[in-house]
Amino acid sequence: MTTIDLSEYDVPGRGRGLADVFRWRYLLRLLVRKGTATRYRNSVLGWTWSYVKPGIQFLMYFLVVGYIFDGNRGITNFPIYLFAGLVAVNFFNEAFGNSTTAIVDNRALVKKIYLPRELFPISAVTVAFIHFLPQLAILLVVALLYGWLPTFAGIGAMLLGMALVAALALGLGLFFAGINVRYRDAQNFVEIIRMVSTWASPVLYAWTLVAEKASGWVLHLYMSNPVTIAVELFHWTFWEPTVGSAAEKQPHGFPPHFTVYLGVAVVICVVILMIGQLTFRRFERTFAQDL
Repeated sequence: MTTIDLSEYDVPGRGRGLADVFRWRYLLRLLVRKGTATRYRNSVLGWTWSYVKPGIQFLMYFLVVGYIFDGNRGITNFPIYLFAGLVAVNFFNEAFGNSTTAIVDNRALVKKIYLPRELFPISAVTVAFIHFLPQLAILLVVALLYGWLPTFAGIGAMLLGMALVAALALGLGLFFAGINVRYRDAQNFVEIIRMVSTWASPVLYAWTLVAEKASGWVLHLYMSNPVTIAVELFHWTFWEPTVGSAAEKQPHGFPPHFTVYLGVAVVICVVILMIGQLTFRRFERTFAQDL
């Protein structure tokens, strides 16, 4: 009996997880192009909304927290401090929210053809990054007006913060995207996490206030949050260079043992990515039926 070699063929409905993204990168480009093209379709202002919405959000936080509640007390150049943290958290919230609904939003493709399902959450995170760039551009311009000068260390810290946010958003997005197809309650959990993320990181306040109110494992848990680490990296990149001379600088800076917290945050992101991928592949088997 003749044996047929099927090693060159893929088994339908099975893939290699995130590794397939490199093989199917042309489809990833198409999905990203589709996501960016349809975001503001039939909109008069179009991409202007990418500047208007974060600008209004920043203005409201600045007026309410900074002036009405006097939250800017003790923080020089509070607008830079606030906007630097807000940009990082906005990137996380959009990437996480979009990747969670990526499978449901593309149900027509999922039910009709096979392609690596991970492409949808990854394209959602990529589209969120593209829409994050206008906010980053505004932050750069404002920081320059405050006397900010770029450094290699600062740019490296910013890129590390962006990588942490993207990895965490993708890991959580894969986890909840898989569950969300079968149990739509997952979207409610995601909205709660997104709502809490702005307040669970030192965006509207300094981390020193948390250190005054909490200690021990609570502080360690707070500082190990990858979003908190990313926000502090953005602060170090954009805010600290604008504060002034050493005598005038705020006693904030990086918290003690920051490198340890950074290492823990990296480990957390890797673990969440692994758990997210395993959970996604577990639910992936029934995506077509559940949709």
